[in-house]
Amino acid sequence: MAGSENTPTADGESVQKELDSYDQKCIFCKIVNREMDTEFLYSDEDITCFRDIHPGAPHHYLVVPTRHIRNCKSLRKEHIPLVEKLVEIGKEILQKNNITDLNDVRFGFHWPPFHSVTHLHLHVLAPASQIGFFSRFIYRLDSYWFITADQLIKRLKSMD
Repeated sequence: MAGSENTPTADGESVQKELDSYDQKCIFCKIVNREMDTEFLYSDEDITCFRDIHPGAPHHYLVVPTRHIRNCKSLRKEHIPLVEKLVEIGKEILQKNNITDLNDVRFGFHWPPFHSVTHLHLHVLAPASQIGFFSRFIYRLDSYWFITADQLIKRLKSMD
């Protein structure tokens, strides 16, 4: 993995050390590092937001951490603030785009192996009442392939 090196330990074993958490094969790593021509709706040192190239609703955004995290199954209890920040940025982008009814919005993640890009990304879809026919299946609530941000946070809180 790019951004890693093997560091010998005192007992001679090699330990994989993450330096910058960049995966050179990951399309989202390339996007957040501006290696691809993508319009950012939001970007700071930790999080980037851009439009989904295959929108499932009139407003469909992806909010991703800059650091390469494989998927929501990779998360632990200490990642709760990250997930909350992803949602917060999603809400800010919706409000900037005049979406004020946050009760008609879907925030969620695809549960592995049902994801197309192996880089954690929050789907923000609005209005949820206007999600397309096929997309209603892809971003279906209470399915085993899509988990809402609230469900993920609840799951993370229950971890030891």
